[in-house]
Amino acid sequence: MKNKITTVLLSILILFNSSCGQTQNNKNEKVSNTHPYTNELIHESSPYLLQHAHNPVNWYPWGEKALKKAKDENKMLIISIGYAACHWCHVMEHESFEDTTVARLMNENFVAIKVDREERPDVDQVYMTAAQLITGSGGWPLNAIALPNGKPFYAGTYFPKNEWMKMLNYFVDANKKNPGALVKQAEEITNGIHSVENLSFKAEDKTFTLNDLNKQFANMKPGIDFKKGGANRAPKFPMPSNWEYLMQYYYLSKNDDALKAVTATLDNMAFGGIYDHIGGGFARYSTDANWHVPHFEKMLYDNAQLVSLYAHAFQLTKNPLYKKVVYETLEFINRELASPEGGFYSSLDADSEGEEGKYYVWTKDEIENILGTDALLFIEYYNITKAGNWEHGKNILFRNETDEAIAKKYNLPIAELKKKIADTKTKLIKVRSNRIRPGLDDKILTSWNALMLKGYATAYRVFGDEMFLEAALKNANFLLKNAIGANGEITRNYKKARPDDPVGRGKSSINGLLDDYAFTVSAFTELYQATFDEKWLIEANKITAYTMEHFFDAKSGMFFYTHNKYSNLISRKMEVADNVIPASNSEMAKNLFVLGQYFYNDDYISKARQMLVNVKDDLQKNIYFYSNWGLLQMEFISPPYEVAIVGNHYSEIRKQLDENYLPNVLLSGGRNEGRLPLLENKLVEGQTTIYVCQGKACKRPVTEVNEALRQIEK
Repeated sequence: MKNKITTVLLSILILFNSSCGQTQNNKNEKVSNTHPYTNELIHESSPYLLQHAHNPVNWYPWGEKALKKAKDENKMLIISIGYAACHWCHVMEHESFEDTTVARLMNENFVAIKVDREERPDVDQVYMTAAQLITGSGGWPLNAIALPNGKPFYAGTYFPKNEWMKMLNYFVDANKKNPGALVKQAEEITNGIHSVENLSFKAEDKTFTLNDLNKQFANMKPGIDFKKGGANRAPKFPMPSNWEYLMQYYYLSKNDDALKAVTATLDNMAFGGIYDHIGGGFARYSTDANWHVPHFEKMLYDNAQLVSLYAHAFQLTKNPLYKKVVYETLEFINRELASPEGGFYSSLDADSEGEEGKYYVWTKDEIENILGTDALLFIEYYNITKAGNWEHGKNILFRNETDEAIAKKYNLPIAELKKKIADTKTKLIKVRSNRIRPGLDDKILTSWNALMLKGYATAYRVFGDEMFLEAALKNANFLLKNAIGANGEITRNYKKARPDDPVGRGKSSINGLLDDYAFTVSAFTELYQATFDEKWLIEANKITAYTMEHFFDAKSGMFFYTHNKYSNLISRKMEVADNVIPASNSEMAKNLFVLGQYFYNDDYISKARQMLVNVKDDLQKNIYFYSNWGLLQMEFISPPYEVAIVGNHYSEIRKQLDENYLPNVLLSGGRNEGRLPLLENKLVEGQTTIYVCQGKACKRPVTEVNEALRQIEK
């Protein structure tokens, strides 16, 4: 029986394995105000779950009620996982979950659970691991079939209706005829889930060197597209931590190829269709190798990290394109993803009116009708054609040529060209704003908000624009009020009460996961460096202490992804490899290192080092998926400078220092000495003094930024 099941699973994989992100334009848009069906999801706040609340499938949210029902009735579980901006999740809902025949099959034989992966990435992590073990790949929608105890015996991604029913009927029959085979399969898969990404303690005294970085870059280099940027394949994801890593590697090594990889990537993404040239901000990924055709969903976490990345790149290169990208992206965030309370919403859907990308693309005739005599310049600037540069006569805006080249061709001064393009974009965004907008996922996630908070704080440090600091502080205070307890405990999600249903929806309802803690600590540390308000550093330290108590595994020296009091899944997992968002373990290790420096906590620094040693083999083999770990590695290779600025003009000095790319510098200071150990006895009456320190030893105090920079560069 086991071999038979495996054969069927493999055939399903070959025929139907696909992930959210392919293109199909048949999303169902409901317009009726009456609903013949309503299920348990109606009580949820997640927009994704509410999308399914009127399916004929008797969906339950993840929780004890559904699991108890499955055990009491001895029914198999269907655990279906997706998110609001996922195109193929919508397709499967329309094809299968809105179909009464499919719903009858599911309701009679299974307990069906619908999960928003962004709210419950811990659940997603377990069943995605199962899918990868069974099929070798994964994606969303993710659909797992499990025993009543939650142990999966099958997991796959998108299924067309007929194949979904065929697969379900197969397991209904298998469960009747030989349930023991399914139990055995589930036990084997569960054992595999336990073993993936749960690291062990490595007892060795590893010294990290610049030679390690050179070897890692040599391994990474063949996979880089030096012409178009990004990885040398399609689809292409931004992967911001990779380019942060290579910038810092360039800073240490002066390897020009590392910088070339960064600038090729950032230039081509900013010119490509993955960037919204009219409204600002980036789509989640490009379906092709040239950054031309995006998958049009816009995620908060991508744009948050890319703001930080482009701001740092501007510090290093002074390329005005990078500043433009930061400002336009933050305008997009403020316009479309900022909540009145100070939080940030999660995402915008790829689809509108049932078509992927419809909100963002243009025909040549539309452009000419809107822009009139200015259309010719705009059409050439953004590569618009009559036949369309995408599909169905539609055009995705993208650039091939620099402003200098276009200006020369049209015999225009650069300033006049930029004004003309800006004016035409203003006209087009006004027209676009009257289109039916993509769906908004308006849940507010702590971890993603922390990434955005850090992006705003970084942008403020680099560009000195007070509106960026205001947004950062507003968000930080929002998190303190709505997500962070007095003891440092964090909740994951926040959803404002709906006017028609105010009970129980205007608050957080999910226990925080490690990424919520890790990114919040990192954001507050950045905010401290932007403001020198010790409140944020003290909050970061408090949250870290709570995380150590409830997530840290002394046996391995790593952190579990789930809280020790709220870990009720079939496996308590760790998140180790960096991906489109850095791993929570790598971010937590960096936090321990940084806070160890600020508070002279050698135990934190020792723990960060041990975590790095635990992953060193994977780090050296595949830096592409361990680049955030690589940033920590560089801290041990080139220990950071602790720069203290004390005196009345501390803010002006801080701003001057932040005009420079100094990735190995931690700033502290204020008008007075404050409470940090490094600042003790540093105040000199009547002057603002700069202290450049390293390893708790300080160089000669100076009063000029240029003198401090010379000390850092030695």
